[in-house]
Parts: sequence; structure tokens; C-alpha cells
Amino acid sequence: MPEDKITLEHGAGGTAMMKLIKEIILKEFSLKQRGPVGLDELDDGAAVTVGDNTLIFTTDSHTVKPLFFPGGDIGRLAVSGTVNDLAVMGGQPLAMACAVVIREGFPLDDYRRICRSMDTAAREVDVPIVTGDTKVMEKGALDEMIVTTTGIGLAKPLKTDSMLKPGEKVLITGNIGDHGATILACREGIAVEGELKSDVAPIWETVQAAMKAGEVSAMKDPTRGGIAMALNEIASKSKVDIVLEEENIPISKPVRSLTEMLGIDPLTLTSEGRAIICVKAEDCDAVLSAVRKTKYGKDAQVIGEAKEGIGTVVLKMAGGGRRLLRPPIGDPVPRIC
Repeated sequence: MPEDKITLEHGAGGTAMMKLIKEIILKEFSLKQRGPVGLDELDDGAAVTVGDNTLIFTTDSHTVKPLFFPGGDIGRLAVSGTVNDLAVMGGQPLAMACAVVIREGFPLDDYRRICRSMDTAAREVDVPIVTGDTKVMEKGALDEMIVTTTGIGLAKPLKTDSMLKPGEKVLITGNIGDHGATILACREGIAVEGELKSDVAPIWETVQAAMKAGEVSAMKDPTRGGIAMALNEIASKSKVDIVLEEENIPISKPVRSLTEMLGIDPLTLTSEGRAIICVKAEDCDAVLSAVRKTKYGKDAQVIGEAKEGIGTVVLKMAGGGRRLLRPPIGDPVPRIC
């Protein structure tokens, strides 16, 4: 890729984006955090101490194409993405802000539909959208719409993606890659047997149930770069190895068909309504049972275990043998969220 230009890979959530963040953002933004988790940690959000409280603060911009897709739209995606970033740090959502940039000539009925979708998703987790901003750009200066959402949550207790310990189990709350596969098929007009539908959803209820049922350590939502990226981040930051059982990773038949057809690794595809939850071994059954009783956790599975190591992810193949599961350079589908 060009060394002096921004490329699509720089926004795709993989190693190219991480390099951009470390070489430019972390070097140029020098003021340090006022809490236990700041910019340097590169977690799903920041933790800010206010008196005796730990607040989680996160923000995200959404550029998904198309704006409307099976299972959701950019509005539901924006709210869910911010809620989920709070949730995987142990943050109960308190309030959200929304800033929208719209192109001139955008249909009012579509905008109304997106706003209603945002409200519906926010109501699922009882988090009000309390402030925001609206800008309009002239035709040709913007492709449809950009939605930026910011959220504040209260962590009791705080969770980070560097807390995984050897011997703990790794869960996923449902089928992986549904969102990425759906966007790809919708965008390119690819038909597969069965229904492809995005998993986009706010998962605070599922995460809260897990934390109440047992001792949860690290968590992460496998968005850009899929579980391959998310698990590598957890393993690297926690300085442990993660050993995955390929046959236990839940993948729907339509997603498997699409990825086999296109030669894409489903472990690198984005999910927008799933969480990786790491728990103490003795609490695993209780947490798994609690998660499966929630609306968005019924297909949860235990997919792996943490071992003493150096921060790698190893995949035990269903047919025998092992391979390193490396972090992708970028997401195989640009403008996925």
C-alpha cells in the first residue's frame, strides 16, 4: 500500500489501522488520560474516574454501505456499536450523543426511518440519546451519510481486554460473521442458499447476564477484523496464548457457503451483535447458561481456552492439525460499519 497516503485498509480494523494509530495518533496526541484506561491502551473505550465512579467513554463513526441491509440499517448499527463498546468494558449505558453528516438531497423518509431505528435500538437497553449535531454537505461532497455516536457508561466493575489469564475459558455469544457476510452479499448481489441477515444488536443484556453469573475477565466485540482480530488483541495484551477449537466456533450455513465460495476466512468477518467473553473455568457452565437465556445469546458456545504463552492465537483444526490465527491486515469488506 502507499506509504504516504490513507487507504481503505487504514480504516478496516486490522494491522494496517493499528499501525496508523500507533505511528500517528498516539504520537501526536500527547495529553495523558485522567483515569485507569486511556488512549494508549487502545481498548474499546476509555475509563475516566469521577469521584468513586468509573465512567466508560467511547465514540464511533459509521459509514456502512448500503445504509439499509437485511437485519438493520446505519442507525441501528450506530447505536448498537456504541452500546457494545461500553458493554464489553463492563459499562452499563447511561446516555448517548449522535452527530450526523448528510448529503444534500437525501430523502427525508429515509432519514426518518434511520432515526426511528436508532430510537428502537436505544430503547432496547434503556439508553437515551440526549444531544447531537446535524450537518449537510453539498451534492458530490459526501456519499449519503455518516453517523457518529458517542456513549457514556458506568462500570461496576471495569473490564479491559488485557485481563485474560491462563486456564480461563473463551466464549462467543453467537454465530460469527453474519454482519460482514450480509453486507458483502447485499452490496455485490450474491445469492446463497438460506437467509443472510446481519446480527447487529445492542448486547448489554447479554453481557450483564454473563457478569452476574460468574467471574468475567476480558471481553471484546468482534467487529472489524472479526474474531481473528479481537482474539489476537486479547491474547497480545494479556500475554497469554488462546487455543481455539475450530469445530466449536458457530458459523451459520449461509455464511459458511458465502465464505467458501469467495475464499474468505469467516473468522475475519465482522459481527455487530456478538461478544467474546472470557471467564474462570469453574464459572464457565453458569455463564454459558445465563448467556443462552438472553435474547442475543441463545447460540453461545465455548470456543477456546487461555494457556501460558506469548500472545498468539492457535486454531485446532476440525480435521486435525493446528495453525496460527493471525490478525488480518484489514477487513475483507470495506465500509462494513
